[in-house]
Amino acid sequence: MHSTVAILGAGAMGEALASGLLRAGWETGEISMAVRREERRRELAERTGCAVTLDPAEALVGKEVAVVAVKPRDVPHLLYQIQGRYQPGQVILSLAAGVPTRLYEAALGEAPVVRAMPNTPALVDEGITGLAAGRYAGEEALARAERVLSAVGQVIRMEESLLDAVTAVSGTGPAYAFLLAEALTEAAIREGLPRQIAERLVNQTIKGAGALLVETGLSPSELRAQVTSPGGTTAAAVHVLEERGFRALVEDAVRAAGERSRELGARAEQNGDH
Repeated sequence: MHSTVAILGAGAMGEALASGLLRAGWETGEISMAVRREERRRELAERTGCAVTLDPAEALVGKEVAVVAVKPRDVPHLLYQIQGRYQPGQVILSLAAGVPTRLYEAALGEAPVVRAMPNTPALVDEGITGLAAGRYAGEEALARAERVLSAVGQVIRMEESLLDAVTAVSGTGPAYAFLLAEALTEAAIREGLPRQIAERLVNQTIKGAGALLVETGLSPSELRAQVTSPGGTTAAAVHVLEERGFRALVEDAVRAAGERSRELGARAEQNGDH
């Protein structure tokens, strides 16, 4: 049986989740959404058939799971808006990067809060989400949250202390892949390939490489060794990447994203104290 769901803050990720739930068999009456602008409200209501309101407290009423999908800085204000309508036992499922479960608990009391970090491949049901329980979230709350997020991809349970790293790796990770695709495409064009052909080659190569990683069970280093013949073209390319510090650059990028996630959480907590 599906949990009824309120999505508070239906931006790109919130809408992706609503669409995924509908594809997975949720009925329109089981989902409500809250947005800030009337134009967006009309657009979403027409596109999804779900109830969409400008008042998050209204969207929350009668729902078993409340998905918080606003920006981290907006979480304290959202909690202020819903405090009077929150009912004990409603699961709070936070998608706000960096925001700790204790911020929600300070505002709502002994609420079952589950913190999660999904990523944008959820748009095509290929997302992966890290999931962690707050102080008052038991197995039932975790299971409800997991069922909701499983509609758009895979879910991994973990300790909350790991979620900033998840944000830096899989939450931000699609952007790394897209940047690589951009760079490869431009390089292909400089090598003389027409843009349309270059884009098709690059996009399918990245998709295929990802499928190999997921489906073969081989490690990245094993797969790389398979395609890297001594003295061949791949060896020449990989030598340049290694020589220019490719690994260290990736490590620095992930570290910067993790630090930013922690900063966003700390800032949200400061705003919540004011």
